[in-house]
Amino acid sequence: MRDKKFRYFVTSKRRKIRYSQVNSKKKLMVIFFHGFMSDMEGKKPKSFEKFSKKIQTGFLRFEYSGHGKSSNKLTEGNISKWTDDACQLINSKINKKKVIFIGSSMGSWIALKLIPKFRKQMAGFIGIGSAPDFSDELMWKKFPRNIKDIINKKGIYNVKNEYGDPYPITKQFIKDGKKNKILKKFLNSFDLPVFLFHGNKDKSVPIKYSRKTLKLFKSDNKKLFVIKNGDHSLSRKSDLKKICKELYYIVSNLRQNFKE
Repeated sequence: MRDKKFRYFVTSKRRKIRYSQVNSKKKLMVIFFHGFMSDMEGKKPKSFEKFSKKIQTGFLRFEYSGHGKSSNKLTEGNISKWTDDACQLINSKINKKKVIFIGSSMGSWIALKLIPKFRKQMAGFIGIGSAPDFSDELMWKKFPRNIKDIINKKGIYNVKNEYGDPYPITKQFIKDGKKNKILKKFLNSFDLPVFLFHGNKDKSVPIKYSRKTLKLFKSDNKKLFVIKNGDHSLSRKSDLKKICKELYYIVSNLRQNFKE
């Protein structure tokens, strides 16, 4: 039976991207970028969609190719392709709307790469356990020699994942990640609210990556929230409540400047 809640967008490369959009006629659209090997049906995107309906903003969630029920294999994808997936979908759905990006883990990396492309429409950025440059900084540079040899010879290695299935890390994914590193760049021309959240018990991504992400922006309206006993996911009810509070802050301030 077909789920009418979800639709598919076909990119120029013929990749089918599953997405869901609510309140599409609103002038402000909240857009959620999920993490590596995740999807758009977790607690975070569902909670943010529900909250967006409550505060009457638009909301868009989607899955990169190779994730969830979008087309293609995960091992065929990389940061360049997933950024392109997101860019084409967003371009087709937002028109001239203002947008707030919410990026979770790898989703923050992809969202950061797209901020310059949507500079005229950006109204705010929220990062959750932000992991920009993770494929090189947290994987390749930390892999022992034997794992690097396996990746170079076989083209793939399955990395242990405390949250579920192992991560299939490919040689092309590592190579592409190096080309897309963003932490040494500056987004200092962007004066927009930036709120980052990171759990102090995050075992996957050190807090310093959110601190580095915060430094990308020269905005005066930016802050890092370190969540006590929070893990990498930050999907507890208390975590989501804190994130939604800052989302509402961005939305309410923006609404003083235009009427929907």
